Amino acid sequence: MNLTDQEANLIFSIMRDLSGEFDHSEVRRRVGQKMLELLRADYFASYVWDDATQKFVSCVQINMTDDNLRQYERYFQFHDPITPTLQNRRKATPVSEVMRHDSLVKTEFFNDFLKQDGLCYGMNFFAYDRGDNIGDLRIWRGANREDFTPRDAKIIDAVGPSLVNALIRARSAAEQLPSLRFVQIADGLGFTAREAEVADLLVLGLTDDEICEKLGFSKPTLRSHIAAIFRKSGLNRRTQLAQYLAEKNHHL
Repeated sequence: MNLTDQEANLIFSIMRDLSGEFDHSEVRRRVGQKMLELLRADYFASYVWDDATQKFVSCVQINMTDDNLRQYERYFQFHDPITPTLQNRRKATPVSEVMRHDSLVKTEFFNDFLKQDGLCYGMNFFAYDRGDNIGDLRIWRGANREDFTPRDAKIIDAVGPSLVNALIRARSAAEQLPSLRFVQIADGLGFTAREAEVADLLVLGLTDDEICEKLGFSKPTLRSHIAAIFRKSGLNRRTQLAQYLAEKNHHL
């Protein structure tokens, strides 16, 4: 496969990121950002399959609205005509390979979910570790673009093994951390997955700007999440979040 100089440079940059020490969400975010540029795409989302609950969790997104993705998590992932088939594939696959585009655009999934954010043509890649789906890449182009090609799929597949290794390392590192995190106790507090992610970043001391950049949403959306975190936890200051986790750790 012949690559342009720009494509080669972006792939080398992705490979450098995949050799770094980033957490699971950050690995997917960094790859997503560069894949959008590499594939001339517009939108990115990534989830991790939770086999225990039989649903996708731990969302990372670029250029998609938080409210629309919550719709996916609440309803559309259970009424999704394409992802279950794509999930069973061990290689990058354009959506049009599993459902013709003229059929997709007639579905509720397209009109009430994808179209709301402008998504039109998609390609998915699912990373596996010994049979476990440990993360995915969902890359989409808008209606003003063309569908993905077999060449685009080969580019993702070339990066795939390094992505799998990076996700395995990130997951192993997280499992070895002795400190409890809000993502581990989200259900007990009634936190959504995104609220738990925000709470953990607050505990790490990230600024609002840093959290917005990392998670890809606006300050009003962040303030809404923080208000929900305080309401559900019964706390009212950021420093109390760290104290709460410290007390939980003490009782483990």
